[in-house]
Amino acid sequence: MPDKKILKALAGETQDTPPIWMMRQAGRYLPEYRATRAQAGDFLSLCYNSELAAEVTLQPIRRYGFDAAILFADILLIGQALGSDLWFAQGEGPRMSTVTDAAGVAALRPADEVHETLAPIYETLRILSRELPRETTLIGFAGAPWTVATYMIGGKGKDEQAAAHAFKAADRAAFSKLLDHIGAATVEYLSAQIDAGAEVVKIFDSWAGSLKGDDFAEFCEAPIARIIRELKARHPDTPIIAFPREAGDHYVGFSKRVGAHCVAIDDSVTPEWIAQNVQPDGCVQGNLKSSHMVTGGQALVDETRRIVDALKGGPHIFNLGHGITPDADPDNVQLMIDTVRGG
Repeated sequence: MPDKKILKALAGETQDTPPIWMMRQAGRYLPEYRATRAQAGDFLSLCYNSELAAEVTLQPIRRYGFDAAILFADILLIGQALGSDLWFAQGEGPRMSTVTDAAGVAALRPADEVHETLAPIYETLRILSRELPRETTLIGFAGAPWTVATYMIGGKGKDEQAAAHAFKAADRAAFSKLLDHIGAATVEYLSAQIDAGAEVVKIFDSWAGSLKGDDFAEFCEAPIARIIRELKARHPDTPIIAFPREAGDHYVGFSKRVGAHCVAIDDSVTPEWIAQNVQPDGCVQGNLKSSHMVTGGQALVDETRRIVDALKGGPHIFNLGHGITPDADPDNVQLMIDTVRGG
C-alpha cells in the first residue's frame, strides 16, 4: 500500500495520529483562493477551468500540508450535465431550472452523456494526480441523488427540501425515476473521476437528515448503496466515503448497509457516541464544529483533543462536521492541524 495515511485509515488501520483534511478546504476563507476566483471571473467558470480549479485545490495543500486534497468542483455540476440550467446568484447561492414532473424527468439527458459537459473536471483530476505531493491522497466526489434532486426540483438552496418532499408525495414513481437517473449519471461521473486519478471518492448527502422513517432507507441509503455497488464492480480497489449529514441514529450501521469504507459524521453527535456506536463498524470521519474555525482559541484546542482522544481506538480521519465557512480564520485552521498532529 502507498504510504498515504488516508488510505491506511480507509483500509481499517488505527494510527497514532489520525490523517486530516477539511471539507471545503479550498474556499473563500483563503486569500489566495479569492484571488484565483477573481481571475476566473465567477464560480462556475472556476469549476470548469481545469488549470485554475487544480490551482485552488493545491492551495490548501501548499499552505497546510493536509493529508488529502479534494477536487474543487460542485455537487450540482451533475444536474447541469443532465440538462438543468445552473447559475449562482451573488450572495444567494445556486439556482437551477426545475424538474417538477414525470415529463421533466423524461426530458433529462441520458446518464452516459454527461461526460462531454464534465470533461474539464476529469482534466482537473489528471493535473492534480501529476502535481500533488506523493503522500497526499486525491479525493473525488459527487452529491448523493437525494441531495442533488432537492436542488433540481426546488431550483434554489433555501426551500429545495420542501419542493422535493412535495414532488415525492405527489408522484412517488416519477420521483424515484429521477433519483435512479441521477444515480446512474453519478456512477458514470465518479467512475470517470477514478479513471482520471481520484484515489478515493466521497458521496455527499447533505440533506439526508430531512428524510424520515422509511424514506431515509429508500431515498438516502438505497441510492447510495446502488452507486457503491456499481463503483465496486468497476473499481474494486477504490475506497468510498459516504456522508449522510444529520443522519442521527441512522449513522449506526450505515457504512455496512450501503457498502462504504468510511462514514463521515456531522457535529450533531458527540465523538464518544461515534466511538461507541459507529466506529466498531470501521473507519469514521469527523467531526469538529466548523464554528471553531471562526472563534479559535482554547475551545478549538480542547474540542480537537477531545475528538482525537475519543476516536483513537479505531480508524479515524479527522475532519470538520461540515464545510469550513467563508468567515473562518486561516490561522485557526493551522491551530487545529497543529493540535491534531502535536497533541
